[in-house]
Amino acid sequence: MSFSVQKLFAKSFSYIFFVLAGLVVITSFISAAGNYFNGEDITQTLIKIINSNIIAIAVFELAMVINKEYGNDDEHDVVVMMRRTLPRFISTVCVALALEGLIMVIKYSQMDMAGNLYYPVAIVSCAGFLLISLGIFLKHAPKEIE
Repeated sequence: MSFSVQKLFAKSFSYIFFVLAGLVVITSFISAAGNYFNGEDITQTLIKIINSNIIAIAVFELAMVINKEYGNDDEHDVVVMMRRTLPRFISTVCVALALEGLIMVIKYSQMDMAGNLYYPVAIVSCAGFLLISLGIFLKHAPKEIE
């Protein structure tokens, strides 16, 4: 009984996240087109599209993890399951954080707001810390035994 409820919830949440990822992609292009036609700079429009679609990739990756790991009948150790799925999701999040930090550096340098560079440095530092933490986890987590 609990496995069927778990599978039902996993499928439901994964489909919700798939739809949300698709909606983020669609709305990013619609809002970018509207902003561009209202006179916004093409560079800023492209940066907004990239930001939104990186979020969509992270949501899509989360949906894939939920669908694959919780939607199956295979029962695994939680640590082994996390060892398989976390690297893809965490790397997607790290790429999103690093790109966001770099975009903020470019934006603040163009606007002569060098005093605000603490924020992008903190974001990029967090991405690095997250990658280091993932490496430590993968080094110490038990490997899958087949």
